[in-house]
Amino acid sequence: MTSVDPVDVVVLGLGAGGEHAARKLAEAGLSVVGVESDLVGGECPFWGCTPSKLLIRTAQQGRPWSRAAERIREANHDWTDDQHAGPLIEAGVRVVRGHGRLDGPGRVVVETAAGGEEYDARLGVVLNTGTRPAVPAITGLAGTPYWTNRQVMRQTEPPASLVIIGAGPIGAELAQAFARFGTRVTMLEAQDRMLCPEEPEACEVVARALRREGVEIRTGVDVAEVRHGSPEGSPDGSFEVDVDGETVSADRLLVATGRRMNLDDVGLETVGLDPEADRVATDERMRAGDRLWAVGDITGHGAYTHLSIYQAQVAVRDLLGADGPWAEYRAVSRVTFTDPEVGSVGLTEEQARAAGLRVAVGHAEVPRSSRGWIHEADGIVKVVADADRGVLVGGAVVAPYGGEVLGLLTAAVHARIPVATLRSMHYAYPTFHRAIAAALADL
Repeated sequence: MTSVDPVDVVVLGLGAGGEHAARKLAEAGLSVVGVESDLVGGECPFWGCTPSKLLIRTAQQGRPWSRAAERIREANHDWTDDQHAGPLIEAGVRVVRGHGRLDGPGRVVVETAAGGEEYDARLGVVLNTGTRPAVPAITGLAGTPYWTNRQVMRQTEPPASLVIIGAGPIGAELAQAFARFGTRVTMLEAQDRMLCPEEPEACEVVARALRREGVEIRTGVDVAEVRHGSPEGSPDGSFEVDVDGETVSADRLLVATGRRMNLDDVGLETVGLDPEADRVATDERMRAGDRLWAVGDITGHGAYTHLSIYQAQVAVRDLLGADGPWAEYRAVSRVTFTDPEVGSVGLTEEQARAAGLRVAVGHAEVPRSSRGWIHEADGIVKVVADADRGVLVGGAVVAPYGGEVLGLLTAAVHARIPVATLRSMHYAYPTFHRAIAAALADL
């Protein structure tokens, strides 16, 4: 029988939030086991945030794909995780490689290459199992060599043509990058616009930008079937995608239809939670149950690295018996790194109205600002206010460096800065963020 090792905390999943929590808890003197079945560090440094932005930046510079591939390998050390696992081990974390499952409150069973291990965590378990690419049930798709973002980041050259199923942030970013590398790109989206559920005005700006660069965007469509290497007229090795009675052909197919929670085989039923649930509900301290905390994508508050680390900080404070502040989500920010960038925070206009607020909305066109005119930039600023309280509850910026311009709106929503105060500020001239002043004036 496998012996049960007593520890203080088991961190199940070492993505961004789990990695942060494990290191901080170990540095505080606790005995910590970190369990990971893939690369320590998670999706972001190896297949997501970092490599995708390297790809985008190289495309913006007009440099060849080979340079992007080289920089991606440099950044993630040829898909090895010593740069993430090493600091954990130095901090005192015992890193266990294998598939871990909950086995009751505070208990974790791990299947490793050498057999099985069991742990009983005195304080409890931090669950951070993350997400994986969601793959829709399209006829024929499963039997083809389609790409997700994971395969894209390992490519050494771009294809001549590419079909992308899905026009969310991943699909939009990669569509523009591939187009700039010379690939003929077609995007297929089931929703009536790309980048749902961002503000409609933001979606329109990005769609215009991508179409100007040659990307074909087809929204409101239904993909019926996918074939690969069809002998009936298409070249060997190409893809055929049946969409709304037509067939679209391309050398490669990228599936970018969102993310799926890794909750189906982590033992949620052993701690009284529903294994079929689409998220793990948590309280303000990130507690999900008896001796159980959850952080990151699986909590359903947004699949963002910065949010996962934020939640991990909250969980660490609770585990160490410290005071808050505890988790709240009124000012969750997000950025899509197209050109122009889309930065958003808080509620959209539609969400604010659905919440029953008396909404006031202000708009400004970035091209009408001095910096926007200088850059010949397309873009908008939109602010969403609670008219009764006189504070912003959301905002969106589409502009060059829109993610950086977003900082002011994020602070305003988070700190509930009165609109009157925001209107009385000095806005440096000529900057993109002066468009925020114009949007506030339009409220």
